Amino acid sequence: MTPVILLAAERKSAEVTDWAARIGWVVGLALFVALVYWLMREGWKWRGTLQGDLPELPTAPETPGPAKLTMSGRYHGSTTAGQWLDRIVARGLGTRSRAELTLTDAGLDVVRPGASDFFVPAAALREARLDKGIAGKVLTEGGLLVVTWAHGDKLIDSGFRSDHAAEHTAWAETLNDMINKTETEGAR
Repeated sequence: MTPVILLAAERKSAEVTDWAARIGWVVGLALFVALVYWLMREGWKWRGTLQGDLPELPTAPETPGPAKLTMSGRYHGSTTAGQWLDRIVARGLGTRSRAELTLTDAGLDVVRPGASDFFVPAAALREARLDKGIAGKVLTEGGLLVVTWAHGDKLIDSGFRSDHAAEHTAWAETLNDMINKTETEGAR
């Protein structure tokens, strides 16, 4: 029986948790996360300041004409044309949101609940294509409708994703036909 008593005597209770050290680590981690968030926010505002030379976005005309196509989906952002990671945040173009697109002879009307709407006149449209990504959003091949348009002296790519991805092809074809028609009429 002596060995059993010795085993019981050697047992010790678990060490008490050092709550001060644990709370210190949690507070330190929370402050680090807050600092990173604040730096990201400041970077976003700085990018907007750098892009401050972007003119005001056009608004839709009073009577744009009958709709050729309509689409409900998401607006994923705008970038400098050809540079899919150079996000444009000025004038609210960096805000992702739901979007209702309407294509008329006057141009492309983008209505965004909770964000600023914008209008792309038909003369400013340059190209439409199916792509797989735009700054911060990568999808399967052809999962994104990217519309290239001119605004001021800058070419902009804007990315949209329809609630029904099968609509993308019809949109790209119709937009490109409309752009080619405008270019041929202007050449006369």
